[in-house]
Amino acid sequence: MTGLVYKSTGSWYTVKTKDDSFLDCRIKGKFRIKGIRSTNPIAVGDVVDYEIEDTADVTTGIINNIHNRKNYIVRKSVNLSKLTHIIASNIDIVFLLITINNPPTTTSFIDRFLVTAEAYGIEAILVFNKIDTFDDATLDEQLFLQYTYESIGYKSLRVSAKENKGLEELKSLMKDKVSMFSGHSGVGKSTLVNALEPTLNLKTKQISDSHSQGQHTTTFAEMFDLSFDAKIIDTPGIRGFGVVDMEKQEVGDYFPEFFALKENCKFNNCLHKDEPHCAVKNALEKDEVPWSRYRSYLQILEGDEEHYRSDDYADDRKASDETRKA
Repeated sequence: MTGLVYKSTGSWYTVKTKDDSFLDCRIKGKFRIKGIRSTNPIAVGDVVDYEIEDTADVTTGIINNIHNRKNYIVRKSVNLSKLTHIIASNIDIVFLLITINNPPTTTSFIDRFLVTAEAYGIEAILVFNKIDTFDDATLDEQLFLQYTYESIGYKSLRVSAKENKGLEELKSLMKDKVSMFSGHSGVGKSTLVNALEPTLNLKTKQISDSHSQGQHTTTFAEMFDLSFDAKIIDTPGIRGFGVVDMEKQEVGDYFPEFFALKENCKFNNCLHKDEPHCAVKNALEKDEVPWSRYRSYLQILEGDEEHYRSDDYADDRKASDETRKA
């Protein structure tokens, strides 16, 4: 029998069966997927085969096969850095929720997420949430950030879950698709899902005043059926987003604005770092490539994952101003 994984708690999986009922399933023994070194062999969104296991008290299932995935998105495992953790699979579109200062979402984090989405062939859309909380300075920062990513080619939305702003456009993009919401803890993922589908009533928590960071409310990834013919995967908040299993030569290919310039570099294997006659560095000097994106690129290239939350939008604007003055 075949079903779709709706929830994973690490040892048990909730599978939706062909008759739209839900069955708790587990895996028996070692279950490994060729070519993927992950801490979780099965993820939300997986299509699996299972068999019924009857016990005295309850009916459960045993998963014995996973169907080929069209895609999946990963992050580095929290405890085992050499392994990956599959966040979800078979995704049509991923929405990265971004907040400016409540809590802050850095350009480094955004870029790492976008690079991963590009690498796994998943369309990514930026969702600037909590716009109802913006003062003039915060609005200025948000619009500058939106302009930066839209100029690269990424679609973005401005929403307020609390005031129901931008939700209809979001719904139209989600219709007939499997979507995933991701972002730092506290950016409002569960609140936004509740606004889209109030009957779900997902748990939410307030931002920690002492650290301006969110508190984890979603412990495991979980898929929900929505009333407007859409599926949403709600994920746990992610503090840092490490780029996994990527050769240095290919990192630049997942920055669309760098890839577009690549053919104009003198060397075919140009890393856009120390090589002469580099089209990317020339564009950077002319302020045609965002400085924040180039900084993120160098961090990924050098394996530097210590500064996820240390960059500042103002740095990018300062660098651009200095370039124009020069």
